[in-house]
Amino acid sequence: MHEIGLAAAILEAVEKRAAGRPVCRATIRAGALLRIVEPSMDQAFQLVTEGTVAQGAAIDMVVTPARLTCRACGHDGSTLDPLAVCPTCGDGDVDVTGGDELVLESIEIGEAPDVPGNPGGDRGDPPRPA
Repeated sequence: MHEIGLAAAILEAVEKRAAGRPVCRATIRAGALLRIVEPSMDQAFQLVTEGTVAQGAAIDMVVTPARLTCRACGHDGSTLDPLAVCPTCGDGDVDVTGGDELVLESIEIGEAPDVPGNPGGDRGDPPRPA
């Protein structure tokens, strides 16, 4: 399950962006050629984030296709299949490019349970009575 290593790399990027703030969601863009299985990525992310600012955070994944160019007929298109053949002529002599990226698109910061110096919490609420 190569998702563990990918999840660890994602967590590293999430922690840098979060700068100590709690994270409730991360969105990644993953190329189709990485062959990431989404339920496995969810499980791996939950595993590697235990005890971190991203503990319990959800991970959303957007899969991006690779470009396919057929050497036989010249067809140019996209594919999610790493073992693709030309959809126009069926030839297997194709160039497949891209589809191997892994990018942290965004993170969603959660509410901090308490912010020092702000008795109203982190939402700007009026101070609580003592």
